[in-house]
Amino acid sequence: MGKSIAFSANIPSAFSLLARSTTSPNKFSQAFPVSHRNYHLHGLHAIPHWNSKFKRAHCTKSLLSEITNQGKFPKMAAQSTGPITPSELIEVVKTAAQTGAEVVMDAVNKPRNISYKGLTDLVTETDKMSEAAILEVVKKNFADHLILGEEGGIIGNTSSDYLWCIDPLDGTTNFAHGYPSFAVSVGVLYRGNPAAAAVVEFVGGPMCWNTRTFSAIAGGGAFCNDQRIHVSETKTVEQSLLVTGFGYEHDIAWATNIELFKEFTDVSRGVRRLGAAAVDMCHVALGIAEAYWEYRLKPWDMAAGVLMVEEAGGTVTRMDGGKFCVFDRSVLVSNGSVHAKLLEKIGLATEKLKSEGIDFTLWYKPEDYETDL
Repeated sequence: MGKSIAFSANIPSAFSLLARSTTSPNKFSQAFPVSHRNYHLHGLHAIPHWNSKFKRAHCTKSLLSEITNQGKFPKMAAQSTGPITPSELIEVVKTAAQTGAEVVMDAVNKPRNISYKGLTDLVTETDKMSEAAILEVVKKNFADHLILGEEGGIIGNTSSDYLWCIDPLDGTTNFAHGYPSFAVSVGVLYRGNPAAAAVVEFVGGPMCWNTRTFSAIAGGGAFCNDQRIHVSETKTVEQSLLVTGFGYEHDIAWATNIELFKEFTDVSRGVRRLGAAAVDMCHVALGIAEAYWEYRLKPWDMAAGVLMVEEAGGTVTRMDGGKFCVFDRSVLVSNGSVHAKLLEKIGLATEKLKSEGIDFTLWYKPEDYETDL
């Protein structure tokens, strides 16, 4: 019989599992169903053709063509969830994310206590409280697992096959301003590969905050509020809505992506910059955007979102087109159909950055953590 989910008896009331939702204010289980249904267990200025003086007609023509060969891109999800059953693992993952989300919901209409990691890189007390609440759930259920949190760093047993990547508040700047693009993101790796994920996205805005829960299990599909989701069937870049992101370090990689933003804005239905990587990738999985890319992300930014996209039928690679792992420094996710075409520009730009000495080696992998990578 599977292990039951355990909760700390001394979790403060702020960490209550009761939802605060405009549609279901009294029961968290209504807004956040605990388990899946019907599981199936067992810098471009140096590149001539990126010169901004080129006519718009020229760069538009370069991308307008229907994709007839998507190419073959390797999968990056775990082959299994190991000795823990898929249903047991996803139940704890979802509960952990939902517990953090309750902390965020409790604070969303209150004054923010903001501090700074850098000049513009914010952190709030809510980030820290959400992470503490998530850790309570993980430790009570899997005390021997390794955990990498955005705020708390690496803790736990480095000999574990499981690594939890936790972003307790993805999109902190948006949260601080009350802008509706932020989430709680929890992803679990099994021997280095994404095995289970949950993202609780905050939607609506002041006076009408609500949430929706995305979840995925390796080999079991992707879901939003327990309904199966799939990437879009859009075949061309010019019919696509694209999403990207920009980090806090305004260096050559940042400038390169500014140019990519300009180029793809010219040849697509638009490029959005919402400011929360996990949310952006969930939107690709949901089929409301065709692709998302960004440099300089961290494992907690990507671990949940990439699994969501792949399990929804999409494609995940590095921005140079290589096989992706969560410890990489770039990611491109898409519906699959437009992936190869996007790489014609994004891959070239990334190779140029590498030739100029920009570091694209693995960002960080916990010492002694064994993987199948």
